[in-house]
Order: sequence, then structure tokens, then C-alpha cells
Amino acid sequence: MEFENLLTLIKTVSDSSVTGFQYEQDGVKLSIQKEVVQQVVEYHGDTTAKVVVSEKVQEEESAGNVIKSPLVGRFYAAPAEDAEPFVTVGDSVKKGQTVAIVEAMKLMNDIESDFDGVIAEVFVENGESVEYGQPLFRIV
Repeated sequence: MEFENLLTLIKTVSDSSVTGFQYEQDGVKLSIQKEVVQQVVEYHGDTTAKVVVSEKVQEEESAGNVIKSPLVGRFYAAPAEDAEPFVTVGDSVKKGQTVAIVEAMKLMNDIESDFDGVIAEVFVENGESVEYGQPLFRIV
């Protein structure tokens, strides 16, 4: 692979939402991985105001349980555009309760809580693309 093509490939992966890429040809192996930065959305009280902070999600440092995306797709916090979100920070949830939808290949997949508890954090925004295993919610 020519050096200019290699630079173009690295820039393309860096500018995309892809978090990893592997290439192999004629005995040459290339693997590119990048650190994912998540947006953390916090809702305060009953107001519609929100604080959006970009930071790396540190699951092991967070108390509670994390609901992760079981597939790659688009995250939806509500059943319809004009509907209220399934859950917001401070809401109590039960195991098996639908907390979001992830659309993949034009199929709407209900995301259910694996835990009983209270929503402490929402890691993604409505309409955002999500990756397999990406944290969506923290429940305490």
C-alpha cells in the first residue's frame, strides 16, 4: 500500500463513526482502533434544560449497572417523534421494561432494562448512531 493511500485511509477512518478497521493484503496487515468519546446527557429536575458534556465513559468507575446497545443502529429515546421518552434520569425502571429503541436495518428493536433501579445517566442523545456494546444508560 502506498504511503499516500495509507494516510487517506487513516484520515477516512478518523473522520467517520467507525471505531475500528482492519486491512490485509499481500502479507501486509493494518489495524486501526480509535477511542470513542461519548456524550453524557443529564436532566435536572422537571425542566427541559439539559447539560451536555463530552467525556470518555468510564463504566468501571461508575456505580451501578450499565445498559449497553445489543446492536449497531440509531438510538431513539421515545416510541414516536412527538412522544415522551420511555425513561429520563430519575425514573424508576423494572427488569424487562422498555427503555429505548434501536433501529437497525429498518427494524425497530426494543431495548429492555436488565436491572431494577433508577436511571442515573443517559449516555446518548435521541437520534444518535450507536455501536454494539456502547453504553446507553446507567442504573443505580
